[in-house]
Amino acid sequence: MSLVRSGDVESVWDDLVGIYKECWAHKLHLPHYAPEAFGERLHRHAAEPGWEAVMAYDSGEPIGYIYANRLTGADDRWWRRIRPEPEPTMAGASTVAVKEMMVRRRWRGQGVARGLHDVLLAGRPEAQASLMVNPLNQDGRVQALYASWGYGALGTAQSSPEAPVVTVMVRRVRPEVAAG
Repeated sequence: MSLVRSGDVESVWDDLVGIYKECWAHKLHLPHYAPEAFGERLHRHAAEPGWEAVMAYDSGEPIGYIYANRLTGADDRWWRRIRPEPEPTMAGASTVAVKEMMVRRRWRGQGVARGLHDVLLAGRPEAQASLMVNPLNQDGRVQALYASWGYGALGTAQSSPEAPVVTVMVRRVRPEVAAG
């Protein structure tokens, strides 16, 4: 398996969309999960500051991805949607927001997601990372996985009326950041 960083969405667009469509095949008929809605979100996210993707490949075949961007401060839309409202010190800290992470079914349970996550964070300058997870995904197993990676629940958010209510989670990017 190889992990490849990219700051250019066009160079990985087809791989991102292909993985997304396979992973959400059972929900693509719903407005929030439609490929067109994903494309719109991806285009918007890629235009935000500090956008970056890490792609996983197995013998050249795209098998997973993670992408994220830097939040612009306490007034960023990410923080404004959270209930209860986060503490100003939390929302004001430099933060990388993990917007999407997917691994194709055949490669799940092999550490691919953790590898993607760790490579992404290792290259980021921000003090903390945040992500949103549907607490119902895989009967709560995805949220529990993120908790095992050091994320703690901060609150809930809903990006649009069609979107599920998600749990917002936060962790320090590197342990030494918390100590220093």
